[in-house]
Amino acid sequence: MADDLRVRLRERIAEELENLREQSQLRSLEILSGVNLCSNDYLGLAADPRLKHAVIEAVASARQMGATGSRLLSGNSREWQELESEFAEFAGTESALYFGSGYAANVGLLSAILQPGDVVFSDALNHASLIDGMRLSGAEKIIYPHGDMQFLEDALREKSRSTGAKVIVTESIFSMEGDLARMEDLLRLAKTQGAELIVDEAHALGACGPEGRGIIAGLKHEREILAIVYTCGKALASAGAFVCCSAKLKEFLVNRARTFLFSTALPPYFARQIHAALAIARKEDSRRKHLHEISIALRAELSAAGLNCGAGSTQIVPVILGANETAVNVAAQLQAAGFAVRAIRPPTVPAGTARIRVSLTSRITFADVHRLVGAIGAAVHSRDLSAAEAATVANA
Repeated sequence: MADDLRVRLRERIAEELENLREQSQLRSLEILSGVNLCSNDYLGLAADPRLKHAVIEAVASARQMGATGSRLLSGNSREWQELESEFAEFAGTESALYFGSGYAANVGLLSAILQPGDVVFSDALNHASLIDGMRLSGAEKIIYPHGDMQFLEDALREKSRSTGAKVIVTESIFSMEGDLARMEDLLRLAKTQGAELIVDEAHALGACGPEGRGIIAGLKHEREILAIVYTCGKALASAGAFVCCSAKLKEFLVNRARTFLFSTALPPYFARQIHAALAIARKEDSRRKHLHEISIALRAELSAAGLNCGAGSTQIVPVILGANETAVNVAAQLQAAGFAVRAIRPPTVPAGTARIRVSLTSRITFADVHRLVGAIGAAVHSRDLSAAEAATVANA
């Protein structure tokens, strides 16, 4: 009997893999080459010699290479405390708390502050880390259609008699569409309907706003928002994330966020890498300007070629193709043409909206953009795509 149970589990794993393969949803780990259009390194800092030099210096002068424990045990250090203060000043908030990853920050934050009886309102396109944090909390979840402020307002009004907390959760730049949240409307609704607001600035940090401070900074409402999450693994070419918030909320998270409590801290020298990356990013207005300009150019050329690139305006540009097989085939042809891209398929995106997600960085040139659009057009009209696949592109 025991052996039968083990066999069943292994058979189930094999069957699920085969189902994914049949649906063109099976993913694999690869090392891509060519013009990198999969990267979140928006400012090109991952290969910046200034950042590399700062890390070498930090390691050379480090007292120890490991943190040796969680922040609440032996892993706290002056470097992390100073960096949190620096980042809070950068974000315009009272305090900040560092987590080892953006996923840990979102899951830890939401699962700590929400509880059964609360109601959380989440945009339908929010990232998986936000979704998982809400699920773990036990709070009631209301998913509003992407960017639909009327639906959200009606939902908030319907819960006006709720005795629990009401919290709206959104990304500022949505990771698969590249469009912006309607922040002014969200702030208004939160204020008029007695709700708190949490914003994930993962894809805006470094790429948008004054000194790369993101979308919220331009609105000057930082202190009105319950928490703002900034991920360091993208434009800062580092790792981890800061939850920027009030001093009281930081104290609460130190005591209640399980992904903080039970994670070994990163070593102190790594705080100096983030410090250096932040200092560089704040001064890179020219790279931000170039990033914005090539984003506009790519969208214009894709639209002129009759391709669906959504309604966004940022450095994330989706080329929506429709069927999974189509996205896989087009990605393969683009890779052969010298572009590092990946097909994005359900469940990451809704069924029928499989795509190539182009993630631009400041290292991409206008010539790269022009050549990419030509390669996408050639792939879409290639004989390697069936008539049915070509039709899905036209209808996407």
